[in-house]
Amino acid sequence: MCGRFAITTPSDAMAQLFAAAPANDLPKVPNYNVCPTNAVHVVTGGEGRRLGAMRWGFIPHWYKSPSDGPLLINARAESIAKKPAFAAACRERRCLIPADGFYEWTKDDAGNRLPWYITRTDGAPLAFAGVWQDWGQGEDRMSTCAIVTCDANAPMSKIHHRMPVVLEPDDWPLWLGEAGHGAAPLMRPAPEDALRFWRVDPKVNSNRAEGPELIEPIEE
Repeated sequence: MCGRFAITTPSDAMAQLFAAAPANDLPKVPNYNVCPTNAVHVVTGGEGRRLGAMRWGFIPHWYKSPSDGPLLINARAESIAKKPAFAAACRERRCLIPADGFYEWTKDDAGNRLPWYITRTDGAPLAFAGVWQDWGQGEDRMSTCAIVTCDANAPMSKIHHRMPVVLEPDDWPLWLGEAGHGAAPLMRPAPEDALRFWRVDPKVNSNRAEGPELIEPIEE
């Protein structure tokens, strides 16, 4: 799964990287502790790519309020095409969710949660596969999204059995629907040498924590 991540790339650099026109309401960066329900950067396709802001937490159209059911921050690759909440979005509303790294947790013998920070080995930003959905009407209307997850690759499985689907630049057009159909094979684990990770301070266990020290390595 993916329950927390960091975004540090400036919005203008992000727009250039994804060749996307930026909106005026993009979330503030850097943010070293992006939490569910926060506004996040999202790249959508269609008639030209757009970099906009969406609520991280997909809201199905039948929800009467944002809290009318489970908080859907992740969508499982294995079932996304069949789940009523995600099926239409998987066909018609796929997106990229940029990040510079994400967090996962293990536990020690005493049950304490030990956070890890995961990022690309080459230092480039990550592009998570995502799906999005507009919800509500009038002043309540908002765009919402979820990150697609898959089984972890071998290195990541030492930390968690799931991981976000990380897309390479050559895959972006197909995932965004710009290069035809057949995006399902893209929902796979990242290559085993694509990511690196290290332990970070448990202060990130709090969703109120902030600052670049959250991603600094600590002694295990």
